[in-house]
Amino acid sequence: MIFPTEAKSFTEAFQQGAETYQHLKSLAKKKYGTSAGNVGDEGGVAPVIQSAKEALDLISAAIAKAGLTGKMKIAMDLASSEFYREGKYDLDFKNPDTDKTKWLSSQELAHLYLDLAKEYPIVRYFAHRLKWLMCSIEDPFDQDDWEAWTYFSTKYDNQIVGDDLTVTNPIRIKEAIERKACNSLLLKINQIGSITESLQAAADAYAAGWGVMVSHRSGETEDTFIADLVVGIRAGQIKTGAPCRRFIPHLTWHANLK
Repeated sequence: MIFPTEAKSFTEAFQQGAETYQHLKSLAKKKYGTSAGNVGDEGGVAPVIQSAKEALDLISAAIAKAGLTGKMKIAMDLASSEFYREGKYDLDFKNPDTDKTKWLSSQELAHLYLDLAKEYPIVRYFAHRLKWLMCSIEDPFDQDDWEAWTYFSTKYDNQIVGDDLTVTNPIRIKEAIERKACNSLLLKINQIGSITESLQAAADAYAAGWGVMVSHRSGETEDTFIADLVVGIRAGQIKTGAPCRRFIPHLTWHANLK
């Protein structure tokens, strides 16, 4: 994910994000072939890459091509439950002949994340402190690997975002707070099911000193309510899909109504 941290307005941030995204598509197609321009459910470019560093290099090149080096940062959503195997993490999980001796422990994976954060422009944001610090990492460990979450959260100064861990559920959030497992909530309305529960989840997160990142989610409509929610609860962060398909015409349609 890209963070337009130096933008002076939402309009400027949106422009920077859209321009970086278009350069990313062009670079992906040039390096990986025309099919690399195809996008996933949420608009993300999905070339066939073999490592996290390869993806980060591609994103960094797109940021540079847009002339935004030093102005655009990177955050990571690891979705690590997808490659959690037998108590370890298999970074070669797409390979049916994966080598189990190369699977990483949670601590080894944690050190890998920190090495990436040092090498790439990965940042952290705390809305209630209005300050950019180090990095933002979402779902760095399996949703039930509580010990790993707590180790990472208490040892390193990062924004650690719970999504699969907390699922916008006040019960899971309460446990995460008690275990000191993370320090930021990914808030998805259609994950928990109601506005009331979402507001309670945000209130619980704020009470614990957490940040809140309001997020879209696969399967939702094009309703723009979550943008209003971000402002209404002073979240400071919104996670959305890429500006493609009907997204731009949708915004233009609203502009015409004004």
